[in-house]
Amino acid sequence: FFICACYFSHNISLKVYKLHVVFNNEKEFLERYGATLKQCGCDTAEKLDDVLATIQVEVKRRANRETDRANRCDAIAQKYIALHRDAYAIKESYLDPAFIRIVKYCKSPGSTVDGLMELITEEKADGIYSFPVFTEDYCTMLLEEINHFECAGVPKGRPNTMNNKGVLLAEMGFDESLMNPLRDQYLLPIARLLYPEWVGRSLDSHRAFIVQYSMGSDTDLCYHYDNAEVTLNVCLGKMFTGGDLYFGPMKGAKAAPQPSHVYQHRIGRGVLHRGYHMHGAHPITAGERCNFIIWMRSSSVRNLACPMCNHRPQLVPASDTGDGFTDYK
Repeated sequence: FFICACYFSHNISLKVYKLHVVFNNEKEFLERYGATLKQCGCDTAEKLDDVLATIQVEVKRRANRETDRANRCDAIAQKYIALHRDAYAIKESYLDPAFIRIVKYCKSPGSTVDGLMELITEEKADGIYSFPVFTEDYCTMLLEEINHFECAGVPKGRPNTMNNKGVLLAEMGFDESLMNPLRDQYLLPIARLLYPEWVGRSLDSHRAFIVQYSMGSDTDLCYHYDNAEVTLNVCLGKMFTGGDLYFGPMKGAKAAPQPSHVYQHRIGRGVLHRGYHMHGAHPITAGERCNFIIWMRSSSVRNLACPMCNHRPQLVPASDTGDGFTDYK
């Protein structure tokens, strides 16, 4: 698997100003974004210096991606002792019975979208669906494992460019026995029915992570689209108010960009949507919210155009599944 070369320069989040930017050099950046930044409140030399410093930190983090990831994985493997080792392998007892019925239907001969609609909830926006995924007991077990990991003193990678608080599940060791079978055996049959044009030949890789929102840390998530063909977002808990998801049109759509649908989280329930569907999260107003997110990727789709730069991907080798690109040459 590979990443696209644009990873090193594109889609850099400036959370304070709710912008995602491209950075190749300072001169080009200021010509392209200077006026926009001023309109967003970056109106002093000090604020601009803070922006440039933020970008440089992120650019350096990305440049060191392979080395830093290898060092984190080594440290975790050597030092971390799991609290709930059973949580790392999928069991049907961890899955809501309704979810198992949904998957069984999708795998059955003659299954149709209309038939599936009788088992899941179609949200009041095109292509957004919700259904139970995990039992509350498994949500609690997974949260306990994540909290244990957070307190273990081992290095942690950021889940994405927008969230500061969270963990990458692959680096903890969840991929082989939990995430891969969850994607291949359970989520792929559902996605094939609902989004055949986004699944392509298959959903053959993913990026899975936990995001955490709390007062005094990350409280909201700015409007964006995912680096994925299909996304599943499951609320694990804890006690919180606010934090609803909001959805707008698809990336690049000519429709009005304003959000048009709000989704309220429920523990154990997942919302499934296309990665290109623009969305964000309103601020939580109390408590702490933790969500399990899996970005599922189809190499047969994304090999045609990188979702971050909209060009044929310029392939850079990755030691993991990268951003889901394969060697199409």
